[in-house]
Amino acid sequence: MAMDTADETIVGRGNADGARLFREWFAGLTAAAEAGRGSAYVFVMGSLAELLRTFDFPIVFPEINSLQTAVRRVAHEYLNEAEDHGYSPDICGYVKADVATQLRGGVLPMGRIPKPSIAVYTNACNTYIKWAEIWERMYKVPVVTLDVPGSRAAGGQTWPGDRDFENDRAYVLAQLKELIPVLERVSGVPFDIDRLREAMGHANTMNTMWKRVLELNAARPSVFNALSDGTIFLGVANGFRGAPEGAQYFTDLVEEMEYKSAHGIGTLTDERYRLLFIGVPCYPIFRRFTEMFTELGGTFVGSTYLQFASGGANLGFTYDLDRPLESLAEGLLIGVRDAMDNMFFQTDILVKMVDDLGADGLVYHPIKSCRTVSTGLADNRRALMAARDIPSLFIESDMMDRRVVSEAQLKNRIDAFFEGLASRRAQATLRDT
Repeated sequence: MAMDTADETIVGRGNADGARLFREWFAGLTAAAEAGRGSAYVFVMGSLAELLRTFDFPIVFPEINSLQTAVRRVAHEYLNEAEDHGYSPDICGYVKADVATQLRGGVLPMGRIPKPSIAVYTNACNTYIKWAEIWERMYKVPVVTLDVPGSRAAGGQTWPGDRDFENDRAYVLAQLKELIPVLERVSGVPFDIDRLREAMGHANTMNTMWKRVLELNAARPSVFNALSDGTIFLGVANGFRGAPEGAQYFTDLVEEMEYKSAHGIGTLTDERYRLLFIGVPCYPIFRRFTEMFTELGGTFVGSTYLQFASGGANLGFTYDLDRPLESLAEGLLIGVRDAMDNMFFQTDILVKMVDDLGADGLVYHPIKSCRTVSTGLADNRRALMAARDIPSLFIESDMMDRRVVSEAQLKNRIDAFFEGLASRRAQATLRDT
């Protein structure tokens, strides 16, 4: 079916509704800031939004705020301000943009964020811990670290019923039980387990639907671009986790993607190459970065970013609402562990994505600003190519700092990669004939 005969009330709805919800979310944060309300500062890997909502905290994601400065092409102003304040050029660009945001009273291109009353974070990223210490120094607020055990080795995950898993879950549950009185004290709101069940129910719907969305991109042609469209989806997955709006959004998104799959409507009119993206996107030239692939017929059908930055929603994990705290601990353990696996033990995950999504090539994108994500990508690339005969591209830039992004160099490397893909396909056609 041609795009011009598609149901326009369905096709494109996810991107439009995602943009609207994102604007509404920032409007809510701006209103909270203007009212002088304190908020909870969290991160995408293990945000515990389901629990924090029960205490009426506005929830702030500094990673999302920082990347917005890059997408809107003003990140350099924030980075320069933080560096002038004494922060080194070689540390995380997200951190520096956030420092400048705090120095500006929370002012961002999308609005204004409230000051923190508390920071709650996990050990999924080593930078989280040092980042939260900055807010502790600035605002004298309590910071709580949830130490979530990760996989001990590639392929070494344990599951419910295993002694190690049960010990890990009990360890996480004990930390949640210690956190709740702190949240009550800071918020002034008593803990209500029924409100928690309600938020977890909305998260269940979101998780189930998000997993289905990812599976639907196995369609040919693919129904969304994991880099451009997927980043919009991620914004909703984090900002509206545990909220009815988030559950409804992903329910509608599955309907759209099912419709596109059934009617052969792809994200590109001429899909020639199906690619996987490994790393964090190049936000300083985000639109152009994506175009350098799509204009040559390449679309990203999958991405590790959609896994580790979705807070575990990609797994489709369903909470047991009859035992909410125990199940929340289990979900946090599994979700954060999966996020870390997608950064540190990627090979088996990528092999499955290659097979399930029918990928023609992989794009590795290490970045200056994030050693956590980028360290080991070259080794992973070698391991993946030993496991599957598939071409890959290794390009470096940054998620924030335009000073180390060269569009011309990226374009040359990408063009050469596509020439290799075309040559490989031509040779395969000759062999088949």
